[in-house]
Amino acid sequence: MSTASPTPSNASRSDAPSFFIDWPTLFLAIGVYLTFAIVTLNYHAMPWWLVLPLGATIVCLHGSLQHEATHGFPTKWEAVNSFIVGWPLWLWLPYLSYRFTHRTHHIDENLTNPELDPESNYLTAEQIVAMSPLRLLVRNAMRTLGGRMLFGPAYYCFFAWRDKVLAIRDRRWRALRPLLWHLPAAAAILYWVLVVCDIPLWAYIAFFAYPGTSLTLVRSYAEHRAAGPVQQRTVICESNFFWSWLFLYNNLHLTHHRHPRLAWHQRPRQYEAEKAHLSLELGYYRLNGYWEVFGKWFVRAKEPMVHPAELRAAAREAA
Repeated sequence: MSTASPTPSNASRSDAPSFFIDWPTLFLAIGVYLTFAIVTLNYHAMPWWLVLPLGATIVCLHGSLQHEATHGFPTKWEAVNSFIVGWPLWLWLPYLSYRFTHRTHHIDENLTNPELDPESNYLTAEQIVAMSPLRLLVRNAMRTLGGRMLFGPAYYCFFAWRDKVLAIRDRRWRALRPLLWHLPAAAAILYWVLVVCDIPLWAYIAFFAYPGTSLTLVRSYAEHRAAGPVQQRTVICESNFFWSWLFLYNNLHLTHHRHPRLAWHQRPRQYEAEKAHLSLELGYYRLNGYWEVFGKWFVRAKEPMVHPAELRAAAREAA
């Protein structure tokens, strides 16, 4: 497997932002927070079957907004962006931790490598051997989309916070810096939810945080695959307006990786300009929408747990 040294992702000079404020992204952020406030304030006036899709959509869309902020939106000032998007509506993930791991993920030559890509869905054989039986059982269930949606939020939350506990034990204080913002911000969200809106904690988790994270995991489930050429590892998933908007056009994920500093609302136009050169016939990774993802992999595993490059190496050694 590749052990390429970290280098910045391939972005063209035209991708460099020339704005002070990207107004569509800023207005989107305002809209997300206003909608969140309206839904939570009116929680007791709405049936649960309406709160659930609204809450999940708001939290997922806010997660997509956080993704945009890791790439320099909606302003040219990183601290301002962190303040705008860093309010953890899904409670569990510190934004500054996510910003670091996601930028590491954008070292494209390392994509899918479980030792170098922090967002890889694959594992090494050594990592699997080190897992407890329960963790291995859950991780195996998460190979299907249904399992990922059901168990993924709890799994990633547990291990994200286990890492923080281990950082305290090992006195790795730098790893705890994201908590300096996350803890007071999460406390403010919980004060709004529990005290101002009188929503029980279990209800907020069940109707907002957990399903919102599950929706986000739909996007990342099939985003990348193990393939030889870097450009063939990242998906183009042509989808309908709802999913495209919910994920802020990150369904056009190859376009995002090719132009990581391009604003979300500019991706469709950029994709149309490049579409003819990204065909399935040329080896690119394409899916026909998220209904294809659900249909193929909701109850069936998409790929092996171990990275295919390691499986091929093991097969050659055995031969």
